[in-house]
Order: sequence, then structure tokens, then C-alpha cells
Amino acid sequence: MISITAKSTYALDALVELAISPELTPVPVAEIARRRGVPPQFLEQICASLRRAGILKSQRGVKGGYLLAKEADQISVVEVVELLDGKVGAGSQGVVAEAAEAARQVLSDLTIADLAERESQTESPMYYI
Repeated sequence: MISITAKSTYALDALVELAISPELTPVPVAEIARRRGVPPQFLEQICASLRRAGILKSQRGVKGGYLLAKEADQISVVEVVELLDGKVGAGSQGVVAEAAEAARQVLSDLTIADLAERESQTESPMYYI
């Protein structure tokens, strides 16, 4: 089945927010949550998973928060989705497996940098997967 949850959508929102942050300074989870309208407790759990996977790094202290651990153009959307929601199309068969593979290919071709660029071309944050 093809299943992409709110967890992945929130993670992508957070990663784009970090990618567009001025001077790539650490951003607290509460600030990301406020800017993106994401529940802060849920976002904290997501960021912890992304940190353990090496996508984010954290900085403690008064000026602490999260930063991208890699360049935004090195983080694929499919990497994030499959980390949080499992393999796209796992267990699918037939035409659903074909659709899942097509969706996986689209997600593989996009990076966080691509999403940030798309967002910069619109008036408000908006992308859907």
C-alpha cells in the first residue's frame, strides 16, 4: 500500500524550514513548530528520529536547536518518507505496486533543496506529497 503519513509531511516542513533559515543557525523545535503550524511535541519526536538517522544535528544550550546534518540537496524526500513511514509501497502487488514504484521514483527525484526552491516561488509554504 502507498502510505505517507502526517509524520513525513511534518518532517519535510521542518527540514525545509531549516534549509531556508538565515545563515543556517540552529532553530529550536518550538520555533519550527510555530512557523509551520505543527504540534511541538510531535515535531520533537520526529526531529529526534531524524537526528538519530543523521539527517539533523542538534546543538544544546541557550542558542540551541536543530541544523541540517547534510546539505539540503543531499537529502532526498524518499529518504525522509521511508525513514518515518517505511518503504513506499511495501507489500503492494500488481497495479498498486506499479503506482507505488512511480510514486517512489517521484519522491526519489526530489530533495529538500528542491522543496525549499518550490516554496520560495510561492507566496506561502505549500507543497504536497
